[in-house]
Amino acid sequence: MQTTGWEDEFREYVRARGPALLRAAHQLTGHPLDAEDLLQNALTKTYLAWDRIEDRGALDGYVRRAMVNINISQWRRRRLEEYPSDDLPEVCCTSEEPHGDVHEQLEQALEELPERMRAAIVLRYYEDMTEPEIARTLGISVGTVKSTVSRAMAKLRKALGLPSHGHGS
Repeated sequence: MQTTGWEDEFREYVRARGPALLRAAHQLTGHPLDAEDLLQNALTKTYLAWDRIEDRGALDGYVRRAMVNINISQWRRRRLEEYPSDDLPEVCCTSEEPHGDVHEQLEQALEELPERMRAAIVLRYYEDMTEPEIARTLGISVGTVKSTVSRAMAKLRKALGLPSHGHGS
C-alpha cells in the first residue's frame, strides 16, 4: 500500500517515542491495559491532527496533553457511576519486608491515589506543569490544585514511610 511521507513520519514517531509515552500513560492510569488504551486513543487524535501540528518538537507534549484530557474525560464519566473514596485501604507491612526499589514503591503508591490526585501529581512532577496549567487541564481552580497536590503528597509520604511535611494533614 502506498503511504504518504507524513504517514511514515508518524509511524517512525510512534516507533521511537512509544515506550516513553506508554510509561506516561501508565503513570496516569495506574493499569497496563488502561494505559495501552489511553495511549492508542491519544495517538489516534495525534494522527488525525498530524498535518496541523507544525512544531514536531512539541509532539510529545501534544500526545501527553491528549492522554491527560482523555483520561480526565473518562474518569469524569465514571465518577457518575462510581463513588470513589479518598481513603486508602490499610496496607499491612512487616519489618521483615525488604524496602525494595524506591521507584516501584512510588509507582505502587501513585496507583493507589484517587484519579484526580494521581493526575495532579503526574502533571506537576512528571510533566512539570505550573499550578495554573494544571488547573486549566483538569478544569479545577488553582486552589483546588494546591490542596489536591498537597493531600496527594501527604498520602505518598505516608505510603512510602516518609516523615510528613509542614502542618498536620
